[in-house]
Amino acid sequence: MGILNITPDSFSDGGRFLQLDNALFQAEKMLEEGADIIDVGGESTRPGAQLVSAEEEMYRVLPLIEKLKAKTGAAISVDTSKAEVMRGAADLGVDLINDVRALQVEGALKAAVDSSLPVCLMHMKGKPKNMQENPSYENLLSEIINFFKERVSDCIQAGIAPENIILDPGFGFGKTAQHNLALINRLGEFEILNKPLLVGLSRKSTMGIIEKNTSDRLIASVVGAVIAVQNGASIVRVHDVAQTVSALAMAHAVTTEGRGL
Repeated sequence: MGILNITPDSFSDGGRFLQLDNALFQAEKMLEEGADIIDVGGESTRPGAQLVSAEEEMYRVLPLIEKLKAKTGAAISVDTSKAEVMRGAADLGVDLINDVRALQVEGALKAAVDSSLPVCLMHMKGKPKNMQENPSYENLLSEIINFFKERVSDCIQAGIAPENIILDPGFGFGKTAQHNLALINRLGEFEILNKPLLVGLSRKSTMGIIEKNTSDRLIASVVGAVIAVQNGASIVRVHDVAQTVSALAMAHAVTTEGRGL
């Protein structure tokens, strides 16, 4: 999954793709590099981020989604928590709703049900504005797994097909670096939920343990993506598509001992 932020304030690429032509170019580039899905978002959810109105978010993302669908036919996910944006994107033919707030915002669950689209539910402790203010857990994995059990049950009861639910542990969303590293290492424990996992590690602060600057976190992010897939992730959400695709292909070649090459 290639990340395409149509925002002025995202932590890594804020402001780079506000112009429609720039965004289209980046999407096409990621598709050429091997992205299977383009994830389009119009509201930053970095630590400390401010809320964006539904009108502003739709102004940012809907024209791009429409152009992408017409020009490429690519699989597109919309990264949003707002019912209005979900409905607008669904009308334009998006393929996935990717919600960091797990369809808990008023109207979001109904909008997702009405769309009949697959959804990705993410775990976040707190809100983007305050989620990194000393996050703590009594039992990290148990708390996240229990959260997912409740949300999956609520979504199925509301009318979302069980096979249309993907889960994201929410790296960096109300977690310390130690929490994030534990999650990468213990992704296999989420098998109990029997749902595909989406993992988004790319360029986040935990990837800066060695590479401090956001722009210098390429190697750490690619290594993290490879480990995540080896530990059970079905989708990795990344900024650096070409490098991640190459690393995953090499890792697959090694684990299969070259069968199918």
